[in-house]
Amino acid sequence: LLSQFDPDNTGYISTEKFRSLLQRHGSELDPHKLEVLLALADSNSEGRICYQDFVNLMSNKRSNSFRQAILQGNRRLCSKALLEETGLSLSQRLIRHVAYETLPREIDRKWYYDSYTCCPPPWFMITITIVAFFLYNGVVLDRFVLQVTHPLYLKNALLYHPQLRAQAWRYLTYIFMHAGIEHLGLNVVLQLLVGVPLEMVHGAARISFVYVAGVVAGSLAVSVADMTAPVVGSSGGVYALVSAHLANIVMNWSGMKCQFKLLRMAVALICMSFEFGRAVWLRFHPSAYPPCPHPSFVAHLGGVIVGITLGVIILRNYEQRLQDQTLWWIFLSIYVIFVLFAIFWNIFAYSLLDLKLPPPP
Repeated sequence: LLSQFDPDNTGYISTEKFRSLLQRHGSELDPHKLEVLLALADSNSEGRICYQDFVNLMSNKRSNSFRQAILQGNRRLCSKALLEETGLSLSQRLIRHVAYETLPREIDRKWYYDSYTCCPPPWFMITITIVAFFLYNGVVLDRFVLQVTHPLYLKNALLYHPQLRAQAWRYLTYIFMHAGIEHLGLNVVLQLLVGVPLEMVHGAARISFVYVAGVVAGSLAVSVADMTAPVVGSSGGVYALVSAHLANIVMNWSGMKCQFKLLRMAVALICMSFEFGRAVWLRFHPSAYPPCPHPSFVAHLGGVIVGITLGVIILRNYEQRLQDQTLWWIFLSIYVIFVLFAIFWNIFAYSLLDLKLPPPP
């Protein structure tokens, strides 16, 4: 094919030859893919098309140059939107619904609808939710929710405790404990309703990065801003995902076609505010195990900051290489600097400030 349409090996195909190729083989292509190919041909004013962009499209790969070629010209989109298509199966309607819930551009929705195969499924969020929360707390501890008044609360090997901050795993494993059934319930609901669709669209690698970055930022923020308190719960990761999703909706408000988007945002904000308000109240409530206070609420704020920085960049650039995004590198550098600062803070600041920490459990 390359030798036939690009005999001089320039890496480009003339739009005339490209159109003849589409006319000859267009009936063999998926309608959505043919539509994007036509948009690619219409958008180029130089009379040639990059062969690699064509290969990327046919092999279900997105590149930044391909996306720019589409966006710079007049995109040729068929008048029938994806939302208007009929005769879809239940699984196809679910995929279409997820596309409209998370993606602001029609061409991205059609691309996602055309290429999504549910292989692999959204395993990360489901695994974290089911295995981490229920299996550990329910089977190992013989208790589905480890209340802050439970005798094993502070003696658990997973929660973050300021006296045990040298045990690095605690900055992650604290998400496996929750301060009550309402704490667990709200986190599970938000995590499944928001996290699973986001993972279906953006993949486990990106979503797990945002989630884990929020978790780590949450515990480190507590170690810097609320130095005497322990931490439990997955709110850092959950708030990172939810805040990134909500910020993405606000930034692309006109393009988001999800139904009742204002109502959904209001419900999510109410749930987050209720859970955060409860965490603040619990932090200053008399502890069941004095002098150790109740868990800190600062982890929530760390997750929100990660969501509206790193999370927004990841969700905004659907199927593009983040290495090409300047803001990605800026926010990633800020995050790394914060992590390094918090590590040094944990090593030196506690002894220099001569804090009175609660006794180890």
